Amino acid sequence: MGDLFAAPQPVRVPVRSPDGATFPVRRVFCVGRNFADHAREMGASPADPAARGRPVLFCKPADAVVTGDEVPYPRGTTDLHHEVELVVALGTDAPDGVLDPADAESLVIAYGVGLDLTRRDLQSAAKANGLPWDTGKAFDHSAPLSELVPAGEVDPLGGRMLSLRVNGELRQQGRLDDLIWSVPEILHELSRLFALKAGDLVFMGTPAGVAALQPGDRFAASLEGVVEFTGRVVPG
Repeated sequence: MGDLFAAPQPVRVPVRSPDGATFPVRRVFCVGRNFADHAREMGASPADPAARGRPVLFCKPADAVVTGDEVPYPRGTTDLHHEVELVVALGTDAPDGVLDPADAESLVIAYGVGLDLTRRDLQSAAKANGLPWDTGKAFDHSAPLSELVPAGEVDPLGGRMLSLRVNGELRQQGRLDDLIWSVPEILHELSRLFALKAGDLVFMGTPAGVAALQPGDRFAASLEGVVEFTGRVVPG
C-alpha cells in the first residue's frame, strides 16, 4: 500500500561552499533568556552564572525555517517581534547518552544568523495563564535564517557581535561572549532531553532590544565577520 500523499521534502538551507551544498533541516531547538539584558527586559531575573539551574529550551517545527528574503506576516497576531540569534547547525549525530561539553563542538558543522520571530501577544497571554506558549513561537515562517557558513571558516566565535537593523535603525546588538550558556553547554543540556542528530539547528538566544515588526519593514541580521542576512516582512 502506497502513501496517501507525497511526503514533504525537508527544508534545505544553503551552505557557503563552491559546490552549492545544502543543509537538510531535521529539528529546530531554541534557547530562551540566554542574554541577561534580554531576560531583564522580559521581566525575568537573569540566571546567576554561579547557580544557573537549567536553560529555557523550546522547539519550532523544521518547516518554520525561511531561507528566502521575504517573510510573511503571520496570522493570529498584531504584535510580531524580532529576536536576532546565533544559529548552530549540527552535521554529526551525538553519541548515545548525555553529551560531554568537551565533545560538543565536534558536532557543529556550520553557523548562521537567524530570527526567532515571536507572536508576543499570544506568548504573553499564555504566560499570564500559566499555559504553554507554543502558539507564540512555533508557527509558520517563524525562523528566518541566513546561509550557513562552515565552522572551519568561523572559529573562534569569541566575542563576535550579533546585531539587527530594521529599516536602517539598529535595534539589537550583543556580543556572543555575553551568552549565559555557551554553545557546548547548550548542546550538553539538549542532549539530556533529546537525541541530537545531523540536521538539527539550535537558535542560541537573543540580546535586548526585541521590538515589533510590521509589513513592509526591511531587516538586516548580522553575525560580525561571518554572515549577514537581509529580508523584508510582507503581508501574510
